[in-house]
Parts: sequence; structure tokens; C-alpha cells
Amino acid sequence: MRVLVAPDKFAGTLTAVQATDAIAEGWSQRAPGDELDLAPMADGGPGFVDVLHAALGGDLHLVEVPGLHGDPVPATVLRVGTTAYVESAQACGRHLLEEGARPAATGTTYGVGRLVRAAVESGASTVVVGVGGTGSNDGGAGLLAALGATADGSLDGGGEALGAVSSVDVAPARAALEGVDLVLAADVDNPLAGLFGATKAYGPQKGISEDDQQRLDGHLERFAGLVDRRVALDKGAGAGGGLGYGLLVLGAERRSGIGVVMEATDLATRARAADLVLTGEGAFDFSSRSGKVPYGVAEVAAAALRPCVALAGRVLVGSREMRALGVESAYSTEYLVGLDRSMSDPAGSLRELAARVARTWSR
Repeated sequence: MRVLVAPDKFAGTLTAVQATDAIAEGWSQRAPGDELDLAPMADGGPGFVDVLHAALGGDLHLVEVPGLHGDPVPATVLRVGTTAYVESAQACGRHLLEEGARPAATGTTYGVGRLVRAAVESGASTVVVGVGGTGSNDGGAGLLAALGATADGSLDGGGEALGAVSSVDVAPARAALEGVDLVLAADVDNPLAGLFGATKAYGPQKGISEDDQQRLDGHLERFAGLVDRRVALDKGAGAGGGLGYGLLVLGAERRSGIGVVMEATDLATRARAADLVLTGEGAFDFSSRSGKVPYGVAEVAAAALRPCVALAGRVLVGSREMRALGVESAYSTEYLVGLDRSMSDPAGSLRELAARVARTWSR
């Protein structure tokens, strides 16, 4: 039996590569005769560059850039031919909020702009920016500043500082990317501001209080009025706390993050060659339909007429919702070994779960 193993990261516990290895090890313990095809996935958020490097090869270039609050952080640019891949979470990821206990309201995307600049200076003619898992909420203002945009006021002080900005000139940033194809890789389709915008939709998970949300959302709306109000309504403008907006203002083409990875890994062909497709993530719930890895993998499996099974830390949907997501069955490490062990030994728990699932699904 041939099994395609294509999970996302288990946020906070396992990278996509680690999760893939754990599933493969557990499955092989129970069904050693099965042939496993390993394809770790990502959706533009954390792990985007690692997964693409594993799939495409290429050269990794280490770059030190300012982090979410200006402290230097290590990041990488992946070069594959004339294309460079950048992971925004490396420069402004939500994990940097937790480490410094500083607010998202002052977090900047300046480091992402420095990564894009490094990619261009390396000679890349196409730069793909994976957007997801950010701790910023600055509308991409920091990105624009790093690429040369100027303003009457501060563009690199986070969303909070945008309230004092009275004019913005993005022409220098556009000039810095002349002749470069820019790609926004994200699966979020929110606009920049408003009820479904970056601040309202994703502010709570970044620790932004309800009172602060209203003020910061107003700052983003005002910022868009100074730069380009029309682009603020485009799908994906709200990705990454508005980082998507900054990229779209610079002429980026929006593409699905999981789509970029699935194309790079030729997942559709590999699914057709499999008898069963396995996917997974930390928490499998109905939000997985919003461009997350399991939904994307399940769609590919359905097109190949192959069953898709999910392994997760937690499963928060019933069988009806599960099938609406294109998944035949979903299994939880929390249910199998309990919450404490699921968190303290995520790899071991996932190996054990995979072995249990193999008992049901392997021939």
C-alpha cells in the first residue's frame, strides 16, 4: 500500500518536517510493508521556507534582520534559480511576541522588507513572500519603509505609530522593486480594515484588546487613505496584520500559500500515485477550511479520488463537518493519550496515533 504523508506543522510543538517524520515512524511500526511518500506542507506561515527547501533544494542564505520590535533575529532567504522565497514569520512572527512580552500594536514588518531587499540584491527576479503567523498589525508600513518609502511620521513603529503619520510616499519602494515580480503567498482573503479586516479578525490571537482593536483599525484605515484606499479592499490585504496590503501596494500578485507549496511538491501527481493520503495539524477545526493545509490536501486527494485522513493534536469538528472538509476520518493525540502527554511528548504521541490509525487503514 502506498501512503502519501502531507501534514502541516503542529503549532507550538512540531514543525511540518518533524510531524511528517513522526507519522511515518509510527505508521511503519504497524505497517512496515507500506510505501510512504513524505511531503511536509505549509501555507505561507511558519515553516514555509523549510518545506520548500526540502522539496525544491536550492540555496539558503542567512540574513540578520530587525525583528518584531527591532531586536536582530536570524532569517533565511531561499534561492531556487531566479526565484527567492521569504518567510515573513521569521522576521515578525507571533513567537516573537511571546518571547519579548511586547504588544503587537508596536510590532513592525520592517524586517520582512529587509528580507525582500536581500532577495532582490541577491539577483532574484521573482520574490515569493509567505505571509502567516505574524505578530504585527502595521498594514505593511514597516515593509514599505525598509524598501525606501518615506513619510511624515514613523512607518516602522508598528500600527500604533500610524496614528501620527500624515503623508506617505511609496514611489521609492516601488522603484526598488522595478523589474522584480513580487508574489504574496497567503490563504487569508480578508481586507485591510473593517469588521473582517486584519485587526478585528486576527487581533485577538495577537493579544490586542477589544478597545485597542478599534483604535488600531482606525489607524489602518487612515493609513490606507494616505496610500491607496482601493487596494485596502482587495482579498489578502489583511493577511499578516496588513502585511498583505503593503505587498499588494507594491504590485504583488496574490497566490494561495498552500497552493505554492503543493505546486512545488507536485502533490497532485503524488496523490494520484497513492492509495491513501494523510494530513494533519495541531488543531483540526472548521477554520481549517480557510486556506489551511488539511483542506488543501483534502481537495487534492478528492481530485485524485483517494481517501484523506487527518491526524491532529485536537479534533474539534464532528463527522458531518469533517466530510464537508473532504476528510474521511480524523484522529486526535489528545483523545488517545491525554492533553498533558500530547503536549509534553508531541512526537511520541503522534507516532503512537499514527500506529493506531495504520491498524485501521493499512491493508
